Amino acid sequence: MADTLKRSAGRNLAKLATKPAAADIIECFPLPIAVLDHTGEAVLLNKLFNQKYRQEILHSQSVRETLHESGAGWKTLNIPHGVNDAVACRAQTVDLPAGSMLIFDDTADEKALRELDQLETQVSALRRLCSTDVLTGAWNRRHFEEVVVAELERGVRHRQPVSLVLFDIDHFKRINDTYGHQAGDLVLRELVSVVRATIRSIDMLFRWGGEEFVVIAASTGYRGSAALAEKIREAVETHLFQGVGSVTVSLGVAERLAPESAETWFRRLDDALYLAKNNGRNRVWVERLGSSDLWAAESGPSVVRLVWQEAYECGEPTIDAQHLELFALANAALDASFKTAEPRGPFEAAIDKLLAHIVKHFADEEAILDARGYSDLARHKAAHASLLAQADKLRAAVAADRTSTGELVQFLADKVIARHLFAADRKFFPLFANQSAQGSK
Repeated sequence: MADTLKRSAGRNLAKLATKPAAADIIECFPLPIAVLDHTGEAVLLNKLFNQKYRQEILHSQSVRETLHESGAGWKTLNIPHGVNDAVACRAQTVDLPAGSMLIFDDTADEKALRELDQLETQVSALRRLCSTDVLTGAWNRRHFEEVVVAELERGVRHRQPVSLVLFDIDHFKRINDTYGHQAGDLVLRELVSVVRATIRSIDMLFRWGGEEFVVIAASTGYRGSAALAEKIREAVETHLFQGVGSVTVSLGVAERLAPESAETWFRRLDDALYLAKNNGRNRVWVERLGSSDLWAAESGPSVVRLVWQEAYECGEPTIDAQHLELFALANAALDASFKTAEPRGPFEAAIDKLLAHIVKHFADEEAILDARGYSDLARHKAAHASLLAQADKLRAAVAADRTSTGELVQFLADKVIARHLFAADRKFFPLFANQSAQGSK
C-alpha cells in the first residue's frame, strides 16, 4: 500500500500545488514555504523561500527532523547559512495528501499569522478534496491507506477486531456494454448511496478501484462483518437501479489477524472475494479467521471481560466512540485488578483513568442530548449524578484497599453497562435513528 502512494506522490502533490486556490496562496504567502513529496523532494518553493533560502537547506538534519514531526506545532531550528554559519528560525510541518508543507516563520507579523490560519483552512479543504473519489463521492483508495493504519493501531491497543468487506459489481462490463459507460457511472454513484444507507455510522466506505469497493468495519469480527456484508448484498439486490434495473454484488470478508502483515490480510480478503465470484456470484464469502478468536482463546473462560456489542450503538459518533472507549478502559481496570502480585498503583491508575473518562463522557452526552432537545434529559442527568457518586465511593475504596474485583465488576457490568448504557441510554437512541446512514456520507 505504501509503495502505491510513493509512486504517485509527486504527481498527486503537483496537482495539488497547481490548484489555483492553493498555488496562488502559497506563492504569495508572506512566509517562506516549501511543498515536498513523500521522498522529501521539493515540488513547489514559494517566492519568499527562494529569496531567503537555498533549496539545499531542505536536506539539512534540523529540517529533516522537523519533517518527521507533523502536527507538533512550531519548532525552533538552525538553518544553514553560508559555509559555517546558521540562522535561527521557527518551522512547522503540515501534512498534505501526498507529502507535506514546511512553513518557516522568521517574523512575528500578526498579519502573517492570520493568513497562516487561512492557509491551513485551505489545506484542510484540499485534503478532504484529495481524499474523496470524484465520480462516486466515496472515500478514495489513498484515504483508505491512511485510515486503515490508524484502525489497525487502535484495534491492537484496545483489543478490538477490525474487518474489511471487499465487494464488486457482478458483470459490470456487461452493464457498460449494454447501457453505455455513462449508465455504468450512474450505477456506481447509486451503489454508493445504497451502501451508505445500509452500513453503520462507524463503518467507512471507500472506492477501491473500477467497480470494486471496500468497507472498514471497525470493532467488528468476521461474524458481525459477515452479517453486515449480507445486508449490503441484499440491499443492492433488492434495489432497482435507474435505467438498468437489477444489479448484484459479490463480497469477501476478512478480519485482521493481529500477527499478520497488512499484505497478508489483503491477500486473504482478495481470495475471499474471488471465491464468492467463483462460486456463483451474488454471495458473501467469509474468511473465518481473526484476532477475535485469538484473543478469546488467550483470555480463557476464567478472565472477566466486558464485550462490546453492536446493539450498544446509538448512531451518534461521539457517544458511540466514548462508549467503546469506556469498555476498553473498564477492561484495562479489570485486567489490572487480577494482577494481585503487582503493586496496587497500576490498578489505582487504571481506575482513575476510567472514572475521568466517565465524568467527561457524561458531560459530553448531556450536552449532545440537550442540543437535540431530549425530553427526559433531567432524569438522565440525575442518573449520571447517582453513578458518579457511586464511582467516587468506589475510588475511595480502591485508595483504602477495601474493594474487590467482584465489586468493580458489579459496578461496571451491572450498574454502568446493564442498567444505564443498555437500559437508560437506549431511551434516547431514537433521537439518532437516521444518523447512521448520514454519518457515513
